[in-house]
Amino acid sequence: MKHLLGTDDLTRAEAIRILDTATQMAATQEREARKLPTLRGKTVVNLFFEDSTRTRISFEAAAKRLSADVINFSAKGSSVSKGESLKDTALTLQAMGADAVVVRHWASGAAHQLAHGNWMHGSVVNAGDGTHQHPTQALLDAYTARRHLVDEPDGKGLDGLRIAIVGDILHSRVARSNVALLTTLGAQVSLVAPPTLIPVGVGPWPVDVFMNLDDALDAHHFDAVMMLRVQRERMSGGGAAYFPSPAEYTRLFGLDSARLARLDAHSIVMHPGPMNRGLEISAEAADSTRSVIVEQVANGVAVRMAALYLLLAGEERP
Repeated sequence: MKHLLGTDDLTRAEAIRILDTATQMAATQEREARKLPTLRGKTVVNLFFEDSTRTRISFEAAAKRLSADVINFSAKGSSVSKGESLKDTALTLQAMGADAVVVRHWASGAAHQLAHGNWMHGSVVNAGDGTHQHPTQALLDAYTARRHLVDEPDGKGLDGLRIAIVGDILHSRVARSNVALLTTLGAQVSLVAPPTLIPVGVGPWPVDVFMNLDDALDAHHFDAVMMLRVQRERMSGGGAAYFPSPAEYTRLFGLDSARLARLDAHSIVMHPGPMNRGLEISAEAADSTRSVIVEQVANGVAVRMAALYLLLAGEERP
């Protein structure tokens, strides 16, 4: 594996290998000395053209715990904001000896262009490109679900599990990454959203679609319900063109205490964050014993350690 650009590029065996490696990485983080020497001498650059404190810090922690040198490069205030192209930035990073570049970009396809533009020799990890892909988020979601829902999970996928992804599917790279990965791992995925927030061309996707959350809960017993943030910053008019009002959205698609009570006893509640409490998820649901939202953040470090390790350390063992 040279790059990690999207979950649709991963085979089942590759995905399970990343998840199993993340289990090993998580175990090392329970030791008193959590730092590993695995990537000593390697340089990882966090190249962020969009704000994302959580993802950037998670990648930074992952690289540092593997003993890599980390350079954080923000496009704001840099030469990029003055008009430097992605190619010129890549050539600069190559000259600096970057072994891996973790890139977040507002344009879909930017990570692929960086990886295949013949501008640099290092590995590229997609930390989110437009509304396209966010593979490490999907991997940490799958890792979290596997830990909670699969007995003796190492070496296994998510076969037979039923997972609902609820909310702003249209603007969500998390949803696209999860649909591809979860189905590759054997899960059955349902999408729940208003018609205005379902992507055009969803027909061939390996999912079923519901237009309100109660209908989905009537139809299936879900093992996991993944709530998505309503991305009003990507919507004209702050969402007015996509649903009548926040109250109406919450009424049809919000996970509240009543809908939480309808889930099976073993079911878990997930959210990639940051949350709009009171819109797509209530405080009761977010803070309930079923919620694994805080754990998802912690698991992100182990999963990103696994990804960097497999990209940069080859077959060496952690």
